[in-house]
Amino acid sequence: MEDFAALAKRLSNWGRWGKDDERGTTNLITPERLVAAAQLVKQGRIFDLGIPFAADGPQPGGPRVNPVHLMSATGANQDFPGGFRYADDYVFMPLQSATQWDGLAHVYYGDRLYNGFPASDVTPNGALHDAIDKQAKGIAGRGVLLDVAALAGVPWLAAGTVIRPADLEAAMRRQGGVAVGPGDILLFRTGWRRMYLERKNAAEFMGPEPGLGIACCEWLRERDVAAVCSDNYAIEVIPNEDPNVMMPVHMILIRDMGMTLGEIFDLEELAADCEADGVWDFFFTAPPLKVTRAVGSPINPLAIK
Repeated sequence: MEDFAALAKRLSNWGRWGKDDERGTTNLITPERLVAAAQLVKQGRIFDLGIPFAADGPQPGGPRVNPVHLMSATGANQDFPGGFRYADDYVFMPLQSATQWDGLAHVYYGDRLYNGFPASDVTPNGALHDAIDKQAKGIAGRGVLLDVAALAGVPWLAAGTVIRPADLEAAMRRQGGVAVGPGDILLFRTGWRRMYLERKNAAEFMGPEPGLGIACCEWLRERDVAAVCSDNYAIEVIPNEDPNVMMPVHMILIRDMGMTLGEIFDLEELAADCEADGVWDFFFTAPPLKVTRAVGSPINPLAIK
């Protein structure tokens, strides 16, 4: 296996879109590609790919908890002219506790963020560079779903299963030769969401998982993929392939390539529909919340066919 540092340097996108760039590979979603993606809407069918933001979500506690939803007003004991009453609420949650984007300031190493900004730019008041609000115009374009669990003929891949480029290529062939190319948003299904829905075990969901191996980083770079999303919680395989390098896929994709990652998606309904009609590409949209200086954002992604 190629040395991590050498691979990271070879796949780096630093400077590709200018020394001040803070958007990374979403720059690959050009106006022309966005217009082409819009033509994929044929029937007006919408699939929401986000999991519920609820107290019974998959977070087992620790650094992240499930969303806490509280009512600040219900209309009870209100007395306004004309009988007017109102309800109001608020939510307390980590920004990455359910379906979410990892922003480009979320992961770093070597005291540098994506595009060479100093890691000291991540302050107690938020990220001064590479924050998720730099993606405020939204992440939208051609989405392609690769169902790796279906390729393997299982409801979900076993924990620790390494997804390699050959698996992604085989999934494309199984799915009628659908291609993943420049500016696309790749969604890959491991079945991990289905596993959680059937077993309801948060600790199991957030433990060892199937996911991308480090060789997929080059595969994504060669195809100029704009973003990658999955139904697992960390995109990459856990435990990592090299016990001496923690989260190598995160480090290369986010810090070196500048790729925004979408995690904890629900791909079950979409996968079933794609299997039924043989159409595996669609218009995808998932704008982040415009939280100033945040390093991630909750989302409710949509696939529209």
